[in-house]
Amino acid sequence: MPRSLKDDVISTAESFAANFADRGNFDFSVESLRPLDDLLDEISDFVTDDEHLDSVCSMAGCYIFEVARRNYGGEYYWAAEKEQPVLITGEPAFSISIFAFDKVRGRLANGSEDDIPFYFEGYVQAVEEGKKTGYNATIV
Repeated sequence: MPRSLKDDVISTAESFAANFADRGNFDFSVESLRPLDDLLDEISDFVTDDEHLDSVCSMAGCYIFEVARRNYGGEYYWAAEKEQPVLITGEPAFSISIFAFDKVRGRLANGSEDDIPFYFEGYVQAVEEGKKTGYNATIV
């Protein structure tokens, strides 16, 4: 049976959590995004080529996706135009989308101005608004 996008994201996120367990409590809680952000800050100077950048974006991005999905629900889709997954939460009542790979890439390039916990709080607020009003948004 072929693996699904969801299976791939979950597997990558769980591998990230296991591989970096010595660096924080990566238990898929919203609070675990702070040690993730700290780790990205530490390694940003060592990401030296596109292959390494893509790998870090995939691993950390999948972890962010799984924190979102496990806490707020949603489905994974492949965004062909961006060549990466997107998590969409709330369909059909509302639709909040996140592109975690892009956010990790921004965090590595721009530093703390692209803080992951702050980004995720924007997602949480949008989900709460969506539940109340049917709001649709992509969180960037």
